[in-house]
Amino acid sequence: MRKIRIGQIGIGHNHGEAKMRSVRKFGNLFEVTGYAEEDETWVASRGNNAGYRGLPRLSVRELLEKSDAVLVETDVSVLTEYARKCVAAGKHIHMDKPASGTLADFKELLDTAKEKKLVVQLGYMYRYNPAVQKAMQLTKSGDLGRILSVDAQMSTFHTKWYKEWLSRFAGGSMYIFGSHLVDLTVSLLGEPDTVASFLHHTNTDGVDFPDNTLAVLGYGAALARLYVSSAEVNGWGRRQLTVAGEKGTVSILPLENVTAMTYSDLTIAADPYRDMKRNIDVGDIPQDCRYDSMMCEFYDCITGRKENPYTYAHEYAVQKTLYRIIYGDTIC
Repeated sequence: MRKIRIGQIGIGHNHGEAKMRSVRKFGNLFEVTGYAEEDETWVASRGNNAGYRGLPRLSVRELLEKSDAVLVETDVSVLTEYARKCVAAGKHIHMDKPASGTLADFKELLDTAKEKKLVVQLGYMYRYNPAVQKAMQLTKSGDLGRILSVDAQMSTFHTKWYKEWLSRFAGGSMYIFGSHLVDLTVSLLGEPDTVASFLHHTNTDGVDFPDNTLAVLGYGAALARLYVSSAEVNGWGRRQLTVAGEKGTVSILPLENVTAMTYSDLTIAADPYRDMKRNIDVGDIPQDCRYDSMMCEFYDCITGRKENPYTYAHEYAVQKTLYRIIYGDTIC
């Protein structure tokens, strides 16, 4: 089995170390070349973390010369900037999320990667959640019938320092966490016809930024409601995805740790005024293993064993929809 030489640029993304730990688990698939980080602040705070222990620290140029593929795990604000450098150098990329910079910057990255036949994988981990995959299967098989509603939530009661970090981004909590929900919704329904957003500020802990946010996406008869809060007590426990169609409803609550999933269809929904559902056992992915399937799929896409299920067009549609929520349709 051919090994892929892989390195990591940036250690500033909060999911970066976990990706490196996943890659290092699969020594039969990957040969890790090292990591590059140009910000000494990140080196001081994270360079000695277990995921990077024993790895050489390289310059960006050295890492690109030594690697076939790159994990782009910089702080969010410069993800697209470094991803474009990797693609320009002819490297496959796993790029954490959400993409940054302008929509035109991201499109140029995707267009160049497509022209060079390079894999671009975005770090939306719920794509690999077993319950989410089951919900996608039920939707695309037609078991739910025509989809009328999507309800997705991804909240957390964030600490003050994390809220201060989130305040750097237009859209605040919706930009960082709502991007996951946009990815799921676009996977289910495609690009929306209409977008309405409510980016409210609670000023909890004295941090003024959009931390109580809602987006409503319109798809003809269907509506998708995406809610993200950084001030919801037990928000983690209410992270959820519900997809309702004319023939059935599937609901995941919570999304992980431990995933719980229910399903209702017309065969059991005899009484409209009772909660009639059945539980679906989908297992669970421990949080420290949530990226393993993602990294294995990255390998399979690079080596041609599998076609990337998330096209360049899909990745662009996700970012475009996210920016429509945050900036309005003028962004397009």
